[in-house]
Amino acid sequence: MIVVGPTASGKSGLAMAIAQRWPAAILSADSRQVYREFDIGTAKPSMADRQAVPHYFVDICKPTETLTVADYQQQAQGVIAQLQTKGEQLPLLVGGTGLYVNAIAKGLKIPQVLPHLKLRSQLANLGQPHCYTLLQQVDPAAAARIHANDQVRTLRALEVFYVTGCTISSQQGKNPPSYPILYIGLACDADELRSRIVKRTHQMIQAGLAEEVTRLIDKYGPDLPLLETLGYAEMQPYLAGQCTIETAMERIVQHTCQFAKRQRTWFRKEPNIEWFPAGDPALAEQVYRRIEQFIQYLNTSDT
Repeated sequence: MIVVGPTASGKSGLAMAIAQRWPAAILSADSRQVYREFDIGTAKPSMADRQAVPHYFVDICKPTETLTVADYQQQAQGVIAQLQTKGEQLPLLVGGTGLYVNAIAKGLKIPQVLPHLKLRSQLANLGQPHCYTLLQQVDPAAAARIHANDQVRTLRALEVFYVTGCTISSQQGKNPPSYPILYIGLACDADELRSRIVKRTHQMIQAGLAEEVTRLIDKYGPDLPLLETLGYAEMQPYLAGQCTIETAMERIVQHTCQFAKRQRTWFRKEPNIEWFPAGDPALAEQVYRRIEQFIQYLNTSDT
């Protein structure tokens, strides 16, 4: 089963509620929660939650390491297979990183190419228009799927081509899993989601986000790539005395809302997601009933 939705929509809370109703193991599908020491700014599950319910893919990498989507897919598929073999716990994939989710739900075929930061930097210095023109020349199929302004995907496609000598489009495809998936999405309108993001940002500040960022800078230096991600990058001007804490919080809220909008757009393209209103007081009961129907279907199909 999969639970998705934009950041701050309540995915983790719903997952815990499900896991307390049925024996389940939660597999995080969050590309930053895999890294140790990045706790408050990534809204990691609490230690109490992790002790109450088995969690996978939280705190599995050092901040200086890189976990690729291919790495995540391989490891997550292994965990799911083990859980299915034992049959004691429901595999519950939870998170907002769409590529992680699709890697499992759709069985994406992912090129086994590690990030090459020097190559990416050299390509980025050429400018996005030039890079996109290069992509059109070497991999027209990939260029047709990638927007001309999408620098991240353009650089990745060129990186794969220059490292392997083969186009990224020739190395991609899908191998969907054979097991059925219940795909639950949490829907939240923009105003409600902003309110949730504001509340969570305040909670992060109160929990010691500034101190966490300071500690990470002191240990790893300001150039650590993870420190340029959401929630951490906005705190650094405040710590340098360049803005107030209120301004830093406003920037976190603004950038988080923009990120959430992109997540909503991504997941809305998935036709198999069954959407539930995140703010409905009866949310848990609605989801419980749907899960019971799903489990009944599984039991029927096995007989």
